Amino acid sequence: MTSKSAIVFGGSRGIGAAIVKALSEDGYAVTLTYTRSAPSDLPEGVTAVQADIREPAQVAAVFDKAGEVSCVVANAGINVPPAPIADFPLERFRDLVEVNIVGAFNVLHEAAARVADGGTIIGLTTSMVRVAIPGVGPYSATKGAVECLLRSMSKELAPRGIRVNGVAPGPVDTDLFRSGKDEAAIQRSAAISPFNRVGQPEEVAEVVRFLVSDRASWVHGQIVQPNGGMV
Repeated sequence: MTSKSAIVFGGSRGIGAAIVKALSEDGYAVTLTYTRSAPSDLPEGVTAVQADIREPAQVAAVFDKAGEVSCVVANAGINVPPAPIADFPLERFRDLVEVNIVGAFNVLHEAAARVADGGTIIGLTTSMVRVAIPGVGPYSATKGAVECLLRSMSKELAPRGIRVNGVAPGPVDTDLFRSGKDEAAIQRSAAISPFNRVGQPEEVAEVVRFLVSDRASWVHGQIVQPNGGMV
């Protein structure tokens, strides 16, 4: 396979934008998706497409526009303010499910059919799937579901030489992470790691860069956790 083209769903900011930059630097023609505002100053070879991953037709249209792709990164997702399960608003949980599970399924469903033989599929989840943190159970549960999809896909797509892996970061310093947090809350997140800091988007992007490269040819069906030792 000589084509180097990628789609990064949720690539307009934060971890997604860092992944787009890394793949672009490695010679990929990248199509990224956004939901509201198109990113400005796109690197050469990068195209932005508006898409709501909850809508299968919109996901399919992104693949139509990108053409044959050798790499798909399913990064698009949402979080909501944490709360104990007893107090968690049902509508917020439904929002999480619709985007983080149904939306991810729509992306992975299309990717499984469209990624070229020998390509790669990466799904972004969270290390909190394996750490019991009060208030984030509903969010973590949706990401746990994505990990189940990825593991099944790794068995299903192996005959075509397609490698499927998950990347499950710990807390990462993005606008989404900082939203609604005061400095004390940020420090509590930092303290989860023995390095006493949160990660940077570029540190997660480097893991994705490795996993989509030939250097990771023997890494398949794994959930890789760049989390500074939190678990």
